[in-house]
Amino acid sequence: MNTLTTVRFPRRLLAQAIGAVFLLAAAPTWAAKWPTQTVRLVVGFPAGSSPDLTARALAEPLSKALGQNVIVENKVGAGGNIAADFVAKSTDGHTLGLMINGNMTIARILNPKVPYDPLKDLAPISLIGKAPLVLTVPANAPGQTAKEWLSWAQKSGNQLSYASPGVGTVAHLGMELLKTKANIAPVHVPYPGNPQIITALLGGQVQLALLPPAMSAAQVSAGKLRAIGASSSGRSSVAAEVPSLAEIGVKDYQLEIWNAVAAPASMPAAVASQLSAVVSDIVRSPEMRARLFQQGWQVVGSSPEGLKNRIEADTQALGAIIRSQKIELN
Repeated sequence: MNTLTTVRFPRRLLAQAIGAVFLLAAAPTWAAKWPTQTVRLVVGFPAGSSPDLTARALAEPLSKALGQNVIVENKVGAGGNIAADFVAKSTDGHTLGLMINGNMTIARILNPKVPYDPLKDLAPISLIGKAPLVLTVPANAPGQTAKEWLSWAQKSGNQLSYASPGVGTVAHLGMELLKTKANIAPVHVPYPGNPQIITALLGGQVQLALLPPAMSAAQVSAGKLRAIGASSSGRSSVAAEVPSLAEIGVKDYQLEIWNAVAAPASMPAAVASQLSAVVSDIVRSPEMRARLFQQGWQVVGSSPEGLKNRIEADTQALGAIIRSQKIELN
């Protein structure tokens, strides 16, 4: 004869078990209801900039996927850190940021007074795209080949100058690292942005710069600028005709720029995971791949964990450059 045995749990443990089951069941339901209002996609750079163009390309398909309006809002200043801080401190549950890697990695290492902590105050959502930087020089620069130009630059020492969009930008840090790897010594001249840098290269005010491939492609194709080498480990799909710097003799040098979607750290993990999947699907679609490729980006798409790992790796690598070169904001 079978006997039914009744097992009695202490009330406290029973309540905890019921609560855990409720939370597991409720989390996906809560995530499925998000968003409930217009979503803001904040950009730290002006209209027409690369981050702005990427944000506007993403906004329409993201709006369709979420079933809510997605508006792009530009909050310009401090190299994108004003926008990043705004996103970090947002409490409406519907504010996202279109970030560049500097805002999500070395902002506080470079300037301890930055009012947000990239690693603690921002929730990674998804990588969007990545690209190398291209070492670019005037068309009339000495040397018939990239290797000949490099040899000339090595002999020129601090008689050369290089441009960047400002102290602490990836282009600035990348050039400081390149100086040690390539045995060159150009002097840094900061400019407001890449359009001004291209003008300075064309006018001969500076002799070299690290630029995103799409920024200089038209001038290179027109024969007004020369692409010496890309900062990728091998040839990049977004600059396939440009040799890597390793190919011309610069060893152990690799650097990429990237952009990503982030949220305040307060965003629930279930919502972040759901949003990450949506963004990744959008950027990997054939239409968005083509559109972002035209902007100079190789599409990535990632999980929150994938972006988190990239943030940690770049924080370590770029932070090492800042410390070794003793780079500080004036």
